[in-house]
Amino acid sequence: MKAKSSAYYQREYRQRLRGMGLVKKEVWILPENAKQLAAAEKLLRQKNRKPIMETGDDVMTTRLKIWSTEALNEALEKEDLFASGAASLELIGGVEPALHLVMHEYGDLPLFLTVAGEQIIIEAVLWSTEDVSGLSSFNDTILRTHKYFPLSTISLDTLSDGKDYYQMFGALSATSIMPNVIFEIETLASNVINATEAYSNYLATPLEVKG
Repeated sequence: MKAKSSAYYQREYRQRLRGMGLVKKEVWILPENAKQLAAAEKLLRQKNRKPIMETGDDVMTTRLKIWSTEALNEALEKEDLFASGAASLELIGGVEPALHLVMHEYGDLPLFLTVAGEQIIIEAVLWSTEDVSGLSSFNDTILRTHKYFPLSTISLDTLSDGKDYYQMFGALSATSIMPNVIFEIETLASNVINATEAYSNYLATPLEVKG
């Protein structure tokens, strides 16, 4: 079968949107408002709802909670997972702020959370390639099995020390409700432990998750 180009799929995608009764509108906005526009677009695609002017909804503030890393830090501090001491968090400032989460009930497992564009990314460093024996076989195994860890994926990234590390991460919308954010955090922590156990035969130091 002849491979189809990306242009073909783009046309098909637009045709499906038209079939849903949607229309394309061009807008001009400030770059820093891109996240709000994307979230508003998702809301305005919903069927069987009255127009915004009739309902009195404030699309940008009331109906849509678009998280920033700083706002998530303040909200998470009040959640039972952190207020109870089961986990702790620290805001790391900078051009791209991040949250350092420590999951005490998972052996003080460190996670990192950032808001990047329209997504909340939660990730954990697993192991460096130096800690893995049989890289080719291991990579093949990862590609065939990482789908068994729900809501998480494994990537290979070069970190600040110049070395390659396997990382596990999950992503959800920057408009997600707080229970979903908590669920993603706890699911990732569980998956990191389970993945480390599952792949222990390939690791030079089994069951050790790097922080």
